[in-house]
Amino acid sequence: MSDTSPLARTLEDRLRARIRSEGPITFYEWMKAALYDEHDGYYSTGKVRQGRTGDYRTAPETSPLFAATLARYFSKLHTDLKWPRTWTLFEAGAGNGELAHGILTQLRTKYPEIFAVTRYVLDEINPAARAQAAARLLEFSTRISFQRLSEIAEPLSPGIIFSNELIDAFPVHRIRVSGGKLRELCVGLHEAGFTWVECDVDTRVEDYVRRSGIEPANGQIVEVNLKADEFISRAANSLARGYLITIDYGAHRKELWREPQRRMGTLRAFSRHHLVEDVLAKPGQQDLTTTIDWTQVEEAGKRAGLQAIRFQRLDEFLSSEGLLSLIADLTTTTPDPVDFIRLTTSARELVLPTGLAASFQILVQEKIAGDSA
Repeated sequence: MSDTSPLARTLEDRLRARIRSEGPITFYEWMKAALYDEHDGYYSTGKVRQGRTGDYRTAPETSPLFAATLARYFSKLHTDLKWPRTWTLFEAGAGNGELAHGILTQLRTKYPEIFAVTRYVLDEINPAARAQAAARLLEFSTRISFQRLSEIAEPLSPGIIFSNELIDAFPVHRIRVSGGKLRELCVGLHEAGFTWVECDVDTRVEDYVRRSGIEPANGQIVEVNLKADEFISRAANSLARGYLITIDYGAHRKELWREPQRRMGTLRAFSRHHLVEDVLAKPGQQDLTTTIDWTQVEEAGKRAGLQAIRFQRLDEFLSSEGLLSLIADLTTTTPDPVDFIRLTTSARELVLPTGLAASFQILVQEKIAGDSA
């Protein structure tokens, strides 16, 4: 049996074998395998990734108020779209269906006329997560379906395509300037494990750097997320009319690449809520993430016929969309005093400037019928 076979002992074994056979590979290829390998990738296994027993926290599992506030905002967008008789909510990177359940529950309870015309589609790569979502959403089985964004044949008209912490998990290329020359950081081998080695730059990466006007200082490391461009373009082309909503953590380009603390890039690894120093250790067993470039997302959307209509820090967005007023509604259905305390405590994470949501932003881009790239 070849040691590159999916049945080899570990993903690390197979990556080592690949590098021994091919030579150093781009970090994009290494990160793609570490996160999305069909058998052992971090997002492809049944590993618990979120919450106390996982590696990180997200807003949906932090508080049901997040989903309730999003549903309230979606109801406003339904009005802006002139009350369509049918429409689609498409969640990219839907996970185990927790956010979907919260949104659909709120729509059914508070906006039954909108719920009645809503089709909710979940895009999730992980089979185990899809199964969990299907079970969680059984009561909404006539309203939901599962589909990949790439499989949309007829553009949604109208609809909302939205994601929460998706783009930051796309595999990236890493580059740096060495001796005044642009080089790509690839992954090679040494006795103790994986190591960084310099390689020639992928031509697509070089084109992106030139087009974006990024001018790294000598020795500075920059991540290039080509998949972000592809996702925004595909999402825009999947909308005939409606909105693309992106929730993630990032910064605009000038801020992102000129702040001293980001001189070595933004790539990070997490395990059990702790920052891991060696990002190349234990592929498939720890979360890998980078800070996204909001300028890139806006530019990609503009090229694809989208217009940015709102950009805001997430805690400010949630407050402005009535999160605090929703607390009273939800507390009436949580008579248990322990649940009540959990709900009110979790709300702080979403609205306080020191809470979880303050580290995230939301970008709303609109596709008007007739617009095209």
